[in-house]
Amino acid sequence: MDMIMGLSSEDARKIESFWQYCVQHQYFNVGYPEAADFDYSALNRFLSFSINNCGDWSQQSNYLLNSFDFEREVIQFFAALFCIPAELGWGYVTNGGTEGNMFGCYLARELFPEATLYYSKETHYSVAKIIRLLRMKSSMVDSQPNGEMDYDDLIKRIRLDGERHPIIFANIGTTMKGAVDNIVTIQDRLRNIGLAKRDYYLHADAALSGMILPFIDNPQPFSFADGIDSISVSGHKMIGSPIPCGVVLARKKYVEHISVDVDYISASDQTISGSRNGYTPLLLWMAIKSRTMSDWRQRTQHCLDMAQYVIDRFHAKGIHAWRNPNSITVVFPKPADHIWQKHCLATSGKISHIITMPHHSRRETLDRVINDIALESAPSHGLVPALAV
Repeated sequence: MDMIMGLSSEDARKIESFWQYCVQHQYFNVGYPEAADFDYSALNRFLSFSINNCGDWSQQSNYLLNSFDFEREVIQFFAALFCIPAELGWGYVTNGGTEGNMFGCYLARELFPEATLYYSKETHYSVAKIIRLLRMKSSMVDSQPNGEMDYDDLIKRIRLDGERHPIIFANIGTTMKGAVDNIVTIQDRLRNIGLAKRDYYLHADAALSGMILPFIDNPQPFSFADGIDSISVSGHKMIGSPIPCGVVLARKKYVEHISVDVDYISASDQTISGSRNGYTPLLLWMAIKSRTMSDWRQRTQHCLDMAQYVIDRFHAKGIHAWRNPNSITVVFPKPADHIWQKHCLATSGKISHIITMPHHSRRETLDRVINDIALESAPSHGLVPALAV
């Protein structure tokens, strides 16, 4: 085998073996929200450069090899998508949803340094890590059977804590059940106990559903127009990317609290990571420029239709399966260990799920998983949780 960049024959074979492994498994993921219907090969040539987006894309940097112009257009796209005027919002391309969530929590803590962060039991595991890193007070709120936050318990805990500036971490699509916390209900309940909007902070974790809800006719509330203060969405989920990435967007007036001047690049920096990947803004830019809004709607509807197909197939085989409104996450009883391990199904407690992504164009692929589960599973006759379909 030819040498690759000075590698030994053994190491070159290892790389080739991994290539074959990736080709074999690139469409395996029925249990995880990673879209695989992308082709960014036109951008491969940019891997020859050290593109570093250190600092604020809206300012001129002394480090010239950046993709700020592309990042600017990406943020403008998401500002329009999440209903905030460009001059009132600021955000950046992150390394993924966790960084976006940390950025939102960081802004909230700087605004209300002694406040308590409230999050539901269904919240992504990263929030516990963020709480420790930021040394924030926190309180875990109960969730409803469908995965949505228990609003009664939220208000009960805020009252017991005597918290006058609660930080609310809302899920716009939970990890295991795809549940959307109702941010209008949350704000109504806070108003009922005497808290004005200026008294609290509302962050939205929209890692997956942030690229679903904008493209359907009757979405749950999720945007700045609905009252959020910041939002995080993943780029490697519904959009699809070979590199984990994401976007975070927040109200600009809050971002200004954390801006730091960096003299050696002649710019300011408000980001978590400082030096940032300059390649991922190119990926996201190409993704949004190569599709029309109609394309995004059709792509989203395909995923929703496939989710309903999975539910119908499960029901036809006597297996209880369900999904939340506008969700592509299909929940069902945990199958035998060798089944969920064989198909790499995400499993938590007594449930597993299938997530129907854009590259799931062949029903036969989903049928194989469903048939294997049906062969090993007894019929379930449990009730569908409230609000689920």
